[in-house]
Amino acid sequence: MKTRRAIVENWLPRYTGVPLKKFGDYILLTNFDQYVKLFAKSHRVPVVGRDRPMMSATAGEITIINFGMGSATAATVMDLLSAVK
Repeated sequence: MKTRRAIVENWLPRYTGVPLKKFGDYILLTNFDQYVKLFAKSHRVPVVGRDRPMMSATAGEITIINFGMGSATAATVMDLLSAVK
Protein backbone atom coordinates (compact mmCIF):
# COMPACT_ATOMS: atom_id res chain seq x y z
CA MET A 1 0.00 0.00 0.00
CA LYS A 2 1.29 3.46 -0.86
CA THR A 3 1.96 6.03 1.81
CA ARG A 4 -0.06 9.23 2.00
CA ARG A 5 3.11 11.14 1.08
CA ALA A 6 3.62 9.07 -2.07
CA ILE A 7 0.01 9.66 -3.10
CA VAL A 8 0.08 13.46 -2.75
CA GLU A 9 3.49 13.67 -4.44
CA ASN A 10 1.94 11.88 -7.43
CA TRP A 11 -1.49 13.51 -7.49
CA LEU A 12 -0.49 17.18 -7.24
CA PRO A 13 1.61 17.09 -10.45
CA ARG A 14 -1.04 14.94 -12.13
CA TYR A 15 -3.85 17.37 -11.25
CA THR A 16 -1.89 20.52 -12.14
CA GLY A 17 0.65 19.43 -14.75
CA VAL A 18 3.40 21.06 -12.65
CA PRO A 19 6.38 19.14 -11.19
CA LEU A 20 6.68 19.60 -7.42
CA LYS A 21 9.95 21.54 -7.65
CA LYS A 22 8.34 24.11 -10.00
CA PHE A 23 5.79 25.38 -7.45
CA GLY A 24 6.44 28.77 -5.90
CA ASP A 25 7.03 29.26 -2.18
CA TYR A 26 3.64 30.97 -1.88
CA ILE A 27 0.39 29.50 -3.15
CA LEU A 28 -2.74 31.45 -4.08
CA LEU A 29 -5.93 29.42 -4.43
CA THR A 30 -8.88 30.48 -6.54
CA ASN A 31 -11.94 28.87 -8.02
CA PHE A 32 -12.03 30.93 -11.22
CA ASP A 33 -10.00 30.27 -14.38
CA GLN A 34 -10.03 33.98 -15.17
CA TYR A 35 -7.90 34.83 -12.11
CA VAL A 36 -5.22 32.37 -13.21
CA LYS A 37 -5.28 33.82 -16.73
CA LEU A 38 -5.05 37.41 -15.46
CA PHE A 39 -2.19 36.51 -13.11
CA ALA A 40 -0.32 34.78 -15.93
CA LYS A 41 -0.90 37.68 -18.32
CA SER A 42 0.22 40.33 -15.85
CA HIS A 43 3.40 38.40 -15.01
CA ARG A 44 4.01 37.20 -18.58
CA VAL A 45 4.11 33.53 -17.64
CA PRO A 46 2.27 30.57 -19.18
CA VAL A 47 -0.89 29.00 -17.83
CA VAL A 48 -0.19 25.34 -17.16
CA GLY A 49 -2.66 22.48 -17.00
CA ARG A 50 -5.50 23.87 -19.08
CA ASP A 51 -6.33 20.23 -19.81
CA ARG A 52 -6.07 19.21 -16.14
CA PRO A 53 -8.44 19.46 -13.18
CA MET A 54 -6.40 22.33 -11.65
CA MET A 55 -4.85 24.90 -14.00
CA SER A 56 -2.11 27.11 -12.58
CA ALA A 57 0.56 29.69 -13.26
CA THR A 58 3.81 30.42 -11.47
CA ALA A 59 5.66 33.74 -11.42
CA GLY A 60 8.76 33.87 -9.27
CA GLU A 61 7.87 32.61 -5.81
CA ILE A 62 4.08 32.71 -6.33
CA THR A 63 1.89 29.99 -7.81
CA ILE A 64 -1.82 30.48 -8.36
CA ILE A 65 -3.99 27.37 -8.65
CA ASN A 66 -7.61 27.11 -9.73
CA PHE A 67 -8.95 24.25 -7.62
CA GLY A 68 -12.41 24.38 -9.19
CA MET A 69 -15.66 24.45 -7.29
CA GLY A 70 -16.77 22.95 -4.02
CA SER A 71 -15.50 22.40 -0.52
CA ALA A 72 -14.48 18.82 -1.30
CA THR A 73 -12.12 20.00 -4.04
CA ALA A 74 -10.80 22.78 -1.79
CA ALA A 75 -10.01 20.18 0.89
CA THR A 76 -8.34 17.97 -1.73
CA VAL A 77 -6.03 20.72 -2.99
CA MET A 78 -5.08 21.66 0.57
CA ASP A 79 -4.18 18.04 1.27
CA LEU A 80 -2.23 17.77 -2.00
CA LEU A 81 -0.28 20.94 -1.23
CA SER A 82 1.32 19.11 1.69
CA ALA A 83 3.61 17.65 -1.01
CA VAL A 84 5.12 21.11 -1.58
CA LYS A 85 7.62 22.27 1.01
